[in-house]
Amino acid sequence: MKLKRGDQVKVLSGKDRGRQGEVTRVLPASDQVFVDGVHIAKRHTKPRQATTQGGIIDKHMPIQASNVAILCSHCGPTRIGVSHNTDGVKIRVCRKCGGEL
Repeated sequence: MKLKRGDQVKVLSGKDRGRQGEVTRVLPASDQVFVDGVHIAKRHTKPRQATTQGGIIDKHMPIQASNVAILCSHCGPTRIGVSHNTDGVKIRVCRKCGGEL
């Protein structure tokens, strides 16, 4: 998986199509990501202890990584490519403009 925590992404499909946000968590085993402010479900909880309050809570749900595209600062939503810099270290690059992400 080429997405990392902290990347700015745009949702390509689903009920939140077109919305942008930051990746807050990555699940590489299931190829899913959590995006801040996107794909929020209502969870009805009841109080468990004296301090825990019950009610309706907004819960962030994961999105399939193929349904989001990383945002390049120059050309917008794009795919991620991998290249090597002069030191031989792998870097992520934009597939459209070739700039470093």
